[in-house]
Amino acid sequence: MNTPAQPPSSPFGRFLSRLAPIQPAETAAVVAAFFLFFFMWSGYFSVRPVRETIGTIIGRDKLADIWIITSIVSVLIIPLYGAVVARFRRSMFLPWMYGIVAVVLVITGLALRQDAINLAAGKFFYVFISVVNLFLLSVFWSFLLELFDRQQTKRLFGVIAAGGSAGALFGPFVSDLVVPLIGNSGVLFFGAGLFVVAIFCQRILLGVWSERADATTKAEDRPIGGNPFAGVPLILKSPYVLGIALFVVGISCVNTLLYFEQLRMVEEHFPNLENRTQIFARFDWVVQTLTVLSQIFLTGRIAAKFGVKTLITFVPVIMIFAFGALAMSGAFAVLTVVVIARRAMEYAFVRPGREMLWSPLDKETKYKAKNTVDVPVYRASDALSAQLNNAVAGAGFGIAAVAWLGAAVAALWAGLGWWLGRRFEDKEKLQGDRVAASATVRPSGSPH
Repeated sequence: MNTPAQPPSSPFGRFLSRLAPIQPAETAAVVAAFFLFFFMWSGYFSVRPVRETIGTIIGRDKLADIWIITSIVSVLIIPLYGAVVARFRRSMFLPWMYGIVAVVLVITGLALRQDAINLAAGKFFYVFISVVNLFLLSVFWSFLLELFDRQQTKRLFGVIAAGGSAGALFGPFVSDLVVPLIGNSGVLFFGAGLFVVAIFCQRILLGVWSERADATTKAEDRPIGGNPFAGVPLILKSPYVLGIALFVVGISCVNTLLYFEQLRMVEEHFPNLENRTQIFARFDWVVQTLTVLSQIFLTGRIAAKFGVKTLITFVPVIMIFAFGALAMSGAFAVLTVVVIARRAMEYAFVRPGREMLWSPLDKETKYKAKNTVDVPVYRASDALSAQLNNAVAGAGFGIAAVAWLGAAVAALWAGLGWWLGRRFEDKEKLQGDRVAASATVRPSGSPH
């Protein structure tokens, strides 16, 4: 994204430029992306505590089966998404997605208003929000990968991701305050309103995209075309993309093992449903506070100084030792620290680093293969990991066995992250060499 140099035009833009290495010409796009992520993610996280409380009501055993349904829905939605990408301009379908989420939240909220413990509506909501949060996140980053070049992603993705983290803090904070007054259905209505605001932010960001000085926007903003099922072969034919898919499997497995232990311990320690919602919201508060601080002050600097390889490798290494501590202790306090640390580090470091891995790839791979990895692959891994967790628990093994299993997965995850980081560096170097070579070739008759 190359735009004419101009000073930041808003106080918030000037504030961001002091916190992160943002060039003046990039400020408008960064501010728009920051607030889009803020409202989108605050909308999701405002309703997330309701999802977790529903999960404790459903129960761990039945919830593992719900995750199978979630993975099936994730697979089914990909050809639909591929068809949309192939036929509609991104300036049309990107805002539509937020509108669809808002409508579904309103409909579900109306159902829960009639029956606050409506398991059918609750299960539908659990599946829907579990699929849509990954889907919207993947599409958001796919668009930003078109808007910014590789060097800009290193400098800017950290502070943009902080917008999502700030929204993820704001959402549960408000929900915790208002849920005693408006109930779960009211929280869903509140989340729907935030997604409506996100539509307007998306329109602003699309406007910034269309005004780029070097843009051939009409050519870029066209249907991508191709086969809606193209994501799968794109993954299988590239060892690098397949490696990203397996890296996501590692993230999912570690997350799932901790998630089900968290549900079990919260259910044991907090019999009151409102208290469960509050503890889930407070987990989010702490996680997002740590994440925002890390993303603003650390993520971009670590990526720029040490590279993507460090960004995506050191967190899995830390998780090896964290799982070991949990295996030896088994205490709720230790689990709380491990869960909070893993989530904060994933949002602050692994997520931006993982998105950077896609930057050297072509547009079709970014939209189709990436969304296949981010949604059905992730959710299928969730379902398998949940069944594995149930099998370990059903065999009579306790939290120590689950934790040692998590440590083994984290070790494999770390090795794969290191390999992907090396491949990413090779691809960057290759592309840099090509750009340098093309710059040395002068057209006939050009001045020396």
